[in-house]
Amino acid sequence: MRASRGLGEVVTPPEAVLPRADGALHHGETQPRLPDDRLPVVLVVLDGLGDRPVPELGGRTPAEAARTPVLDALAARGASGWHLPFGWGRAPASELAHWAMFGFADVAFPGRAVLEAVGAGIDVPEGVAVTHAALRTSHVAGDRVWITGRVAPADADDAAALLDALAPVLDAHGATATPLRGRGEALLTLHRHASGAVTDSDPFFPERHPWLRVRATDPAGTATADALTALLRAARSALVSHPVNRRRATAGRPPLDVLTTKWSGARTPIPTFTEQAGVPGALVTQTGLYRGLARVLGMVHRHVPPVPDVAADLATRIVVAGELIAGGARVVHVHTKATDEAGHTKSPHAKREVLEAADRGLAGLADLADRAVVAVTGDHATPSVDGVLHTGDPTPLLVAGPGVRPDDVTTFGETPARHGWYGPVRAAELLPLLFGHANRPVFLGHRATPRRTLALPDDPEPMPAG
Repeated sequence: MRASRGLGEVVTPPEAVLPRADGALHHGETQPRLPDDRLPVVLVVLDGLGDRPVPELGGRTPAEAARTPVLDALAARGASGWHLPFGWGRAPASELAHWAMFGFADVAFPGRAVLEAVGAGIDVPEGVAVTHAALRTSHVAGDRVWITGRVAPADADDAAALLDALAPVLDAHGATATPLRGRGEALLTLHRHASGAVTDSDPFFPERHPWLRVRATDPAGTATADALTALLRAARSALVSHPVNRRRATAGRPPLDVLTTKWSGARTPIPTFTEQAGVPGALVTQTGLYRGLARVLGMVHRHVPPVPDVAADLATRIVVAGELIAGGARVVHVHTKATDEAGHTKSPHAKREVLEAADRGLAGLADLADRAVVAVTGDHATPSVDGVLHTGDPTPLLVAGPGVRPDDVTTFGETPARHGWYGPVRAAELLPLLFGHANRPVFLGHRATPRRTLALPDDPEPMPAG
């Protein structure tokens, strides 16, 4: 019998000191020893899975209208419910939903700018305000600046020149910019400020809001907000008069004359996933955001660049999930952005087709569910109809695996899942639910670790023998 201490180290205690797991009683005991039947957990997140009833799909959501025999079989084999990450009516971004889904709802979120930068390999110092900056095109109407577009692939050289030209402006305001992605985006570091508790200047909904003034979201962010506002105004003055933008205007191309900011925050000490959950975790990543999440939380990750064939892409990720379990991971997160991207097209038929392809790619889950607790859900709803981005509409949740008691739900989708055992499940409740099925529930009357973990910890600190 082996006792694992993590993803890389495995120790084998002498057989003479191992607890017996054959049901035999030990001295003075009336309860037999418990067999070690703990299971790993595989959490598959179809980004933006949830949707709304669509008239052209017969009043069904894309998930309800799609042909999904793999997910239907898993639903019949297991139990279902609704994932409402933060309750009715609250529309989360993916990073906030995942932060809570991973068990960190009670830990201050550092800001998506931190995660994106760390995922890109940038060394983000602790205790310094950072934000995600991007060059944008604009239109002035009265006293308001309206954002009209972003850097296109053909604009890459102009965007790089403009970001370089902003260096003296940033330096005068105690800031530096580290390029991201090569599309006029950068990590903006405000070296004189510790708090990133400020609002976005990026309107995010440019049809509804103009370029926004930066405001503090906490008193600690007041100086940061004032400094960032002054910096952005100075940057606009420099951009409007720059020769690159004058040349673009003469050529009939929109000037890149606004710098917007969003996702502000600051890197702070954060417990690792193992400290928080009690067991080691791993991610199969496809974007910088999730690489950053893995690195910030001290989780193993295997990066698999996405391919256009959604079925093939997910099939590969399921194989990698199995490999990570074999390597010692007790929780593996598998993610696809394809469903969210389909929702943003506002084409219900396109989202239905992506879900059908995703279903084919998830065929390997049937085998994993023989030896692991497998869950499939979304991090939020991305409706393929209406003038919204994300919403608080429910997302189907199914769980299958050894010991999962089947309910009466036999098909995948929002309406069938409503009649499942779980009912509404919040993001912070998801991992504890799965750990319970995996025979890993934390025993609330027992303290083995300084932090209250989500699962029975794999490797609490032992007392020295001598």
